[in-house]
Amino acid sequence: MNRTKTDRALSALRSFWESDLDEVLSRPAHVDAGASALELFRGVARDVPAYRTFLERAGIDASAVRTAADFARLPTTTKDNYHRAFPLHLLCRDGRLDACDFVAVSSGSTGEPSVWPRFVADELGTAMRFEQVLGDAMGGAHRRTLGVICFALGSWVGGMYTTAACRHIAAKGYPLTLVTPGNNRAEILRVVRALAPSFEEVVLFGYPPFLKDVIDAGRADGIEWERLSVRVVTAGEVFSESWRTLVCERLGQSDPHLRTASMYGTADGGVLANETPLSIRIRQFLADRPDAARELFGEARLPTLCQYDPLHRYFEQDQGELVFTGDGGAPLVRYRILDRGGVLGFHDLIAFLKDHGKDPLGDLKAEGSVPIRQLPFVYVFGRSSFAVSFYGANVYPENIAIALERGEAARHVTGKFVMEVACDDNQDPALHIVVELAQGVASSGELARDLAVAMRAEIERVNSEFLHYAPAERRTPLVDLLPLGHPEYFPIGVKHRYTRTQA
Repeated sequence: MNRTKTDRALSALRSFWESDLDEVLSRPAHVDAGASALELFRGVARDVPAYRTFLERAGIDASAVRTAADFARLPTTTKDNYHRAFPLHLLCRDGRLDACDFVAVSSGSTGEPSVWPRFVADELGTAMRFEQVLGDAMGGAHRRTLGVICFALGSWVGGMYTTAACRHIAAKGYPLTLVTPGNNRAEILRVVRALAPSFEEVVLFGYPPFLKDVIDAGRADGIEWERLSVRVVTAGEVFSESWRTLVCERLGQSDPHLRTASMYGTADGGVLANETPLSIRIRQFLADRPDAARELFGEARLPTLCQYDPLHRYFEQDQGELVFTGDGGAPLVRYRILDRGGVLGFHDLIAFLKDHGKDPLGDLKAEGSVPIRQLPFVYVFGRSSFAVSFYGANVYPENIAIALERGEAARHVTGKFVMEVACDDNQDPALHIVVELAQGVASSGELARDLAVAMRAEIERVNSEFLHYAPAERRTPLVDLLPLGHPEYFPIGVKHRYTRTQA
């Protein structure tokens, strides 16, 4: 038995169990987060073989990186130039994969899985994010709460990581009990019926569109959600404020900023940030003020807006994309996660809002129901790698392209297409694919149906997240066929974009 590994786990768990949320979340105001990131860099450069080699290949002497400015000039790491470029064990400290006790898996653009090592201590920063959501906004420290894990279970990161983090919270003393039906809708409704009456609160954890499906199915099946005091914790996708309002209405709740929260998480780095009542209040205001949103974010479309602990995950904004530094089983330094977004200081954002006639701090203080954490903000539009997120699964152009390049289909189309996730008036999502027809080919319902079937088969074949996250009845794309050179989707002489995001 490796006693060092055991002692490290016990020490980390004891520290978490004895930690005070107020104290932890007040530390960033007194500690230089940049200096903390620089210290992590030095340790990774010393102890992680892959990162030492990465720096050597870039001609960088780690001992010469002494200041925040030096740190900001370090080359960014990516999945391609770092994580996939080295054997897995070399990404861990001292080249020891066995120092970790768990691996998380995510699908890439071709379905080739990416594997991320974890140790129990690495889950505790994520557990603190869930504790902040459940404790600050949802009263989980005082009410008997049933947590229903509706993420897919298995090797995929969402379900197992959420379960592990929430068990740490329960072990810390919160009156939280978990049940793990996964993304089996019938089983979710069964356990809710059986267990919810024994608790004061129910929290559903899952991807936004799937949770809405569960809520709608429960209503149709006679579950009176309004009697169960339900809250919702989501991850994986940007959603609209109208979606948030609609879901709360169907739960019989009127306080969306206290009933919902979205986690900004990835397989690469765990949970990086989380919505708070303050960030939700701000986003609700910006949803009605597209002029202010455009001024703040550069476009009127709303990103996810979260707060984060810079001592847990240190964010930088680089050319419109997010870069973060954080510890873990495979520590990451200046890692480019391929999410478009940026960072905003707490006081800077509050001042901006006051200039636009909004005092969110005053609003929350008047309610008197939740603490206000003076943490910085991160906003996230989504992946810049041309993927779209559907039920929490990234769907890549490569997944679609193969279906258009095979057999009979190839004779009828050019190979160009546009992916988007479209929502109807009921806020139900569909994977919408617009395909460009070849010269002289006429649109037909039969061709559209055949292409949709082929696309579904190909995505299911190569993308395990799509197969396990998206409900079977929603996996077949909606296909529209447009003529060659259509000015809206396929303008001639313009670089083609394979994804589009709804405004």
